[in-house]
Amino acid sequence: MTSKVATAEVAQPYAQALLSIAQSKNLAEEFGEDARTLLNLLSENKQLQNFIANPFIQSEDKKSIIRQILGESASPYLRNFLLLVVDKRRIIFLESILQQYLALLRQLNQTVLAEVTSAVPLTEAQQQLVTEKVLAISKARQVELETKVDRELIGGVIIKVGSQVIDASLRGQLRRLSLRLTSG
Repeated sequence: MTSKVATAEVAQPYAQALLSIAQSKNLAEEFGEDARTLLNLLSENKQLQNFIANPFIQSEDKKSIIRQILGESASPYLRNFLLLVVDKRRIIFLESILQQYLALLRQLNQTVLAEVTSAVPLTEAQQQLVTEKVLAISKARQVELETKVDRELIGGVIIKVGSQVIDASLRGQLRRLSLRLTSG
């Protein structure tokens, strides 16, 4: 397994190159949508992840799968970029490349990523409230929410924006109460 730092070092130039291509063709947002779709597909499909990461599978087979996944609707620039990544034997870093591309796109658009973990799925109104709070805290122009459900939180939410964490979960409140009781 490669370390996260080594992976980031390999993926960063590819993500920057992809952003450069996207900007030159005025397709940055479209590539962003495609990147999110691919990341969701990879996170939900372990077989696909293993297929792409397997060094014993021929490059042509990986290219064929990429063509099938992207279909005709995807940008030929994105398709050619991914095929080049296969040729360069860097397809194992696909997830990291796409994640870094999205991070660069957020930076370009002055958008912050807020990772929200809640005990139950958030309603539209709750998501809007979280977005407004994050905008007030971060001074960003836009907020991109990434939501997860963790039933062990019991209730409330945990919001992570960059290195800042706001723990408004019932589990966190109980933990803090327990620490106060044991230290007092």
